[in-house]
Amino acid sequence: MPSFDIVRETQPTKSFRVASVIGKFDLQSEHIKEHFVGDIDLKTDWQIGLIVGKSGTGKTTIAKELFPDAYVTSYQYNAETILDDMPESCSVQDITNAFNSVGFSSPPSWLKPYSVLSNGQKMRVDLARAILEPNELFVFDEFTSVVDRNVAQIGSFAMQKAIRKTQKKFIAVTCHHDVRDWLLPDWIFDTDTMTFQNFEGQKKNRPTINFEIYQTTDKSIWKMFAKHHYLSHTHNNAANVFIATINDQVAGFLSVLHFPHPKTKNMKKVHRLVILPDYQGAGFGLLFLNHIAELYKKQKDRFTIVTSAPSLIHALKKSSKWALTSYGRKPNHSGLKETGSQNRITASFEMK
Repeated sequence: MPSFDIVRETQPTKSFRVASVIGKFDLQSEHIKEHFVGDIDLKTDWQIGLIVGKSGTGKTTIAKELFPDAYVTSYQYNAETILDDMPESCSVQDITNAFNSVGFSSPPSWLKPYSVLSNGQKMRVDLARAILEPNELFVFDEFTSVVDRNVAQIGSFAMQKAIRKTQKKFIAVTCHHDVRDWLLPDWIFDTDTMTFQNFEGQKKNRPTINFEIYQTTDKSIWKMFAKHHYLSHTHNNAANVFIATINDQVAGFLSVLHFPHPKTKNMKKVHRLVILPDYQGAGFGLLFLNHIAELYKKQKDRFTIVTSAPSLIHALKKSSKWALTSYGRKPNHSGLKETGSQNRITASFEMK
């Protein structure tokens, strides 16, 4: 699709209001004509494209004209949970894998209807649904338009990671140039200048961000993260608490407890680890965890974590810094009602 030449004409009915505006503003014609001409020289081996420009420069017109069957403005969500809004042909495993891949990794939120999610979560759910749909190509208009710019950038990076793990092709249409360095597109068409740039094959690196970690004695900050933890809203006040910020915004919570081991006296264990939904999917959880684990290792402590979060298990298995020590369901020999990690598939890791 090397070039396009699009003409859009509008001639409104000459109502009283139309005639009044034409007269008041001395418009020379009520006939409105727009002309968009450009070249988009798409190669075969690309996955992410970006159509960007100011409002009124033809982004939507061009996207609809060139990709009419793939153009998406919104999906219909009517079910009581977003799980049941996903394509019927998809298994639960397919759906949760898609959610995790786009950084929507909070199981409690999977049980909510779409209408109550944050704008950042909705953006990720839309992408997960597009990944699960059978279409190879999808084009999203108004991409990141309704979210905070910090959230838009982090979300864009998480999304491009998810797309590149599939065979899908994705085109973002937006008036926000700030997502360019985070979405890492293979090509860009700028409607401000009607120019095309091909970045296919270039190395894709995450932009530099301001990621900082602090220890705090204020245990009440857990309230900010409690509802986002995938298992429990409780927190042990004996735990040491660390906070992570991204571009000066609070984004992550990690707490550590001493683990009473019968043979090892210097065993530490992660008590709670939460990355707020808007910052999930970009690798901050593992970065945060590694930093705290290395801090304790320098103090000659052993450092462990037990988790049943699929995305974290996958990341830790891939990491050369962590050793898998156990995996599976833990038996319950107490005869009491199952609590803790019983009856769940969990993985235990220790930092090497």
